[in-house]
Amino acid sequence: MTNYLDFEKPLAEIEGKAEELRALARANDEMDIEAEAAALDKKAKDMLVELYKSLTPWRKCQVARHPARPHCKDYIEALFTEYTPLAGDRNFADDLAVMGGLARLGDRPVMVIGHEKGHDTKSRIERNFGMARPEGYRKAVRLMELAHKFGLPVVTLVDTAGAYPGKGAEERGQSEAIARATEKCLQIGVPLVSVIIGEGGSGGAVAFATANRVAMLEHSIYSVISPEGCASILWKDGSKMREAAEALRLTAQDLQKLGVADRVIKEPLGGAHRDRDAAMKAVAETIESLLSELDGKSAKKLIEDRRRKFLDIGAKGLAA
Repeated sequence: MTNYLDFEKPLAEIEGKAEELRALARANDEMDIEAEAAALDKKAKDMLVELYKSLTPWRKCQVARHPARPHCKDYIEALFTEYTPLAGDRNFADDLAVMGGLARLGDRPVMVIGHEKGHDTKSRIERNFGMARPEGYRKAVRLMELAHKFGLPVVTLVDTAGAYPGKGAEERGQSEAIARATEKCLQIGVPLVSVIIGEGGSGGAVAFATANRVAMLEHSIYSVISPEGCASILWKDGSKMREAAEALRLTAQDLQKLGVADRVIKEPLGGAHRDRDAAMKAVAETIESLLSELDGKSAKKLIEDRRRKFLDIGAKGLAA
């Protein structure tokens, strides 16, 4: 069953009518409704093209948060083989909001790390909606150190609204854990490729995405704060999230112009959730391409390039 976003309601009506006709035909073999259903299908496709032709930043936020979008676990199961999960930070606990382990991408051994939001009520609660606690970032640091030790490229899949802001997380050093993960990204002497597959929220995303190459799915977002949070601070009114989304320049297209994103990955028409296999295949091809660009570079060169990339952010695309 398709989950429709607010701006897709007219599309939902048309696709719903087409499905109703087909349900009637299944119940009555003598009914011939294929012509009418095909006409509705064409109308729905044309409307889908029109809706997604020029999405506003706020609508892109909605698509990036779509509950049916492929999540980290889906990508790992579809794209990586021989996946061996590694758990725990060897200090406090295992954070299920962060998953990672050894795997192969094609013939290439890698360390894959990502945020996992969950796909239903139970798993979302278990995964804390993809909002990591300090032990999640410390687990990521541990896995990056292992990758550095054994010379394995690191692939991170970012999809989080941000780090968990709860009392326990703050007591256990949330900000320090995020800073250590960001620092570790800058220190490891192996290729590091990051893909924003949904939401890239605040320091929770930066801790995984301080990479040699950052790719973003076409309708993903990456920002220091959510539009709702920004609106509540600047305008004292959370309902101004549309204006905030415009001002934040959080879309993949804007961030490529600003030099934050190196590659924008095209999504299937209607978003990654409408054709999950095609979206995941495009992500796999992009990761392989970006890793190939980094092949043969020395550890020193990889570290220098990564540091330079982030020092240069803000140097282009900001002209008035």
